[in-house]
Amino acid sequence: MNENPGDTVQEQTFYEQVGGEETFRRLVRRFYEGVAEDPLLRPMYPEEDLGPAEERLALFLMQYWGGPRTYSDHRGHPRLRMRHAPFTVDRAAHDAWLRHMRAALDELDLAPEHERELWRYLTYAAASMVNSAG
Repeated sequence: MNENPGDTVQEQTFYEQVGGEETFRRLVRRFYEGVAEDPLLRPMYPEEDLGPAEERLALFLMQYWGGPRTYSDHRGHPRLRMRHAPFTVDRAAHDAWLRHMRAALDELDLAPEHERELWRYLTYAAASMVNSAG
């Protein structure tokens, strides 16, 4: 039994600290609301319904940050660069993706340290997907 209640925060995953599934689903839902209206990004999603893409990203982010392993259970290893290779991801796409993600993240009203950590990851992830100088 843990004698010091303050220690439980350190034992929680980032996923748990920020509110779990609900927080990540809110982030991704708001992100895709922006994507749906974006003339540069929307064509990168061939599905008429963005729901499946939204579900994949939500499951990926939840797993990455310490939540359930549902993403890998259904899709295997993330292999993000390989999955994005068919699309031209240039600086403009990178910037548009981050613009929508920033708007979504701002609406979550996370604690500053959580917001900074999540944003650091998202900017890294966006940069790593760039595959075209165009």
